[in-house]
Amino acid sequence: MKRIWMCLALMLSTASQAAPPIPYAFGVLNHRSLQSTAAYWNPILNYVSARSGVPLELHIGRTANETTDRVVAGQLDFAYTNHLFTPKRDQLGWRVLARQDTQGIRGQVVVLDSSPIKTLQELTGKSVAFANPYGFTGYYVPMDTLLRAGVKVSPVFAGNQEAAMGQLMSGQVEAAGVNHQVMADFAQRRALKYRVLAESEPYFDLAVMASPRVSAADGEKIRQAFVSMAHDPEGLRVLQRAAQSLGLSKARGFVVADDRDYSNYRNFFKHTQVPVNE
Repeated sequence: MKRIWMCLALMLSTASQAAPPIPYAFGVLNHRSLQSTAAYWNPILNYVSARSGVPLELHIGRTANETTDRVVAGQLDFAYTNHLFTPKRDQLGWRVLARQDTQGIRGQVVVLDSSPIKTLQELTGKSVAFANPYGFTGYYVPMDTLLRAGVKVSPVFAGNQEAAMGQLMSGQVEAAGVNHQVMADFAQRRALKYRVLAESEPYFDLAVMASPRVSAADGEKIRQAFVSMAHDPEGLRVLQRAAQSLGLSKARGFVVADDRDYSNYRNFFKHTQVPVNE
């Protein structure tokens, strides 16, 4: 009997050792379709998981709103987002680890190049597409610009950035409030000509963020894996393939960032004329 118990204990111990660790849930704010978002991010997260030794699993809501709601509900461990700098969400304690290495993003109000509309004032009473009521450069910033110009429009929420751009392209709306980088990428792929009626100051791109329940050690491993990608031949190939999946001309790596880099987001929310959806 003693031998049987010893064998059972050994079997249980071996099974326990062989069981893979449960991956952290990594949410990505979906500016694009679910398929495009997954095609871009799955290879990146596979690389980061392998390099860091901290397993990550991609989680995407049907809309950017839903992804953000999952963060707020405590269902995600990491997130690539800029939706957590509103006053209430800022209190959740998420911390910035890294950001994409770009010149920053701007909110724009755009129309088709063929549109007769030349000024913001001509949009009064018109339909304007936005990504969703949580979007920063895809809603808050361009809507704030319109309100400060005394222009009241009829907002149409498309679900994500590219869906809003699609509505503009098809003529369903007269204008769109957009992230300038996503708009430029979309226009390049679709050979779409558009005009910018207004543009904001630059804000740092979306941040890779960690939940307060993620240990500092695991957070640092993830940070280092992201920022090393562009300097590692294998990591660079992953970034290049990811960029190609979206038709981007250049791969975008990651750099170290912290909460201070996003102070102008917080300042915006202190002074915006747009009611904050939290």
